[in-house]
Amino acid sequence: MTSEALQKARDYEERYSAFIRSEDRPVFHLSPRIGWMNDPNGFSLYQGKYHLFYQYHPYSTQWGPMHWGHVISEDMLRWTYLPAAIAPDQEYDKSGCFSGSALELDDGRQLLMYTGVRENRAEDGTRKAYQTQCMAIGDGLDYEKCGCNPVLAQKDIPAGFSLNDFRDPKIFRNSDGSYGCVLGNRTEDGSGAILLYTSDDGMNWRFVTILDRSYNEYGKMWECPDFFALDGSHVLLTSPQDMSQVGLEFHNGNGTVCLIGSFDRQKRQFERQRLQAVDYGIDFYAPTTILTPDGRRVMIGWMQNWDACQNAGRKDLLWYGQMSLPRELFLRSGRLYQRPIRELEEHRSRRVSYENVRVDGELRLPGVEGRMVDMEITIRPAPGCVYHKFEIRFMEDERFFTKLSYRPHESILRIDRKFSGSRRAYIHQRRALVPNRGGELKLRMILDRYSVEVFLNDGEQTVTATVLTDLSATGISFFAEGQVEMDIDKYDLFQEVSREKV
Repeated sequence: MTSEALQKARDYEERYSAFIRSEDRPVFHLSPRIGWMNDPNGFSLYQGKYHLFYQYHPYSTQWGPMHWGHVISEDMLRWTYLPAAIAPDQEYDKSGCFSGSALELDDGRQLLMYTGVRENRAEDGTRKAYQTQCMAIGDGLDYEKCGCNPVLAQKDIPAGFSLNDFRDPKIFRNSDGSYGCVLGNRTEDGSGAILLYTSDDGMNWRFVTILDRSYNEYGKMWECPDFFALDGSHVLLTSPQDMSQVGLEFHNGNGTVCLIGSFDRQKRQFERQRLQAVDYGIDFYAPTTILTPDGRRVMIGWMQNWDACQNAGRKDLLWYGQMSLPRELFLRSGRLYQRPIRELEEHRSRRVSYENVRVDGELRLPGVEGRMVDMEITIRPAPGCVYHKFEIRFMEDERFFTKLSYRPHESILRIDRKFSGSRRAYIHQRRALVPNRGGELKLRMILDRYSVEVFLNDGEQTVTATVLTDLSATGISFFAEGQVEMDIDKYDLFQEVSREKV
């Protein structure tokens, strides 16, 4: 039976989402049906369709008591809105239904596992948020919370670990049919850790081991973990809070890291061999992954930054928050690489191609413009020449632009949106260390109405940012200090897209 709180949310989104015009939304990046969106949840395959849930506050474009929004898709690019899946309506989740995951049970039902939060006043008078893990089971549309909730609580946490920071379960199936779950936690020294649990039936869980921990080296609380096999190794994703920068790594403070290593299931031991940032831009957090039926590991993240989101919105829009483009993951030379899901190429049209174009100063090319664009660009020094800087300006008009620039002698690539028309001082720039390979650089830039995602050198690094410039700014231009030779293939994306609601 639908609770009063859930029915209220469903009625609200049904009524007020009708006021959002499709032309005011991103085209192929998911935005909330109405109101606020943050972390992706429950990215899963159920009865032949992709399901994605998300942290959701339908009643405003600010963070609030968390619900779960819900969409489905056949290609992970065109999403259909479904009614809100769960709402904070029980004593154990009265302050919010926080992040979690989903999978299909053997009996054909869909299992959701999420963090229930309740705030109580502690003995010292402060308010504490107690976090427990809860479940709901349904048919892909409606879900009933389990009578056994919470299924993981204080008794299930190892000594020295926190009930106040115990969240974001990612559940998965093991090769033997059993279930696994990774959870974020915080230890007595105040730093993050990932806990591993196991279950025979998906309902009754027991603690296995501490999978990895920070020891205050990489931020504080480790949020939104994911754990999976990839190309002969194991990968642990997590989003630490309050990271300190290391050179040009981890500048976001709240960002996402990838720990690559090996996992001995018999010994229940993960051995970390490498750690890297997942994205080098401004807006990327809390990613989660799915294994597709054809064997691809695909990741999607919240395309936003906690330090910017209070000031970065547009008051004229009735939604806030976007998901990234789904990205295929693979390992190369021990490093995580990313590329846009191949389904995107089915929506390319109107190819414009140039080869060996000389860039010396400012250049605009006929046919190279737009706000829904897929561009593949290769630059190199012109024969017998050097260059000191190469720059691409996009979402450009007489007043506004966002730019991507590369200085090969510094090996620095920069994303800069300070002239994008924002009316508040918030995070505008990020820099990434991109190795100088003789001045040659390969870029794939994906533009949607309100975002840019850049895949560098075949996906070795990515740079992601939201950009809320008025949609009339469609210009793209190039600039070089010195002489650059450039090849470019530019495509328009999604010329006609409709969004269905049910």
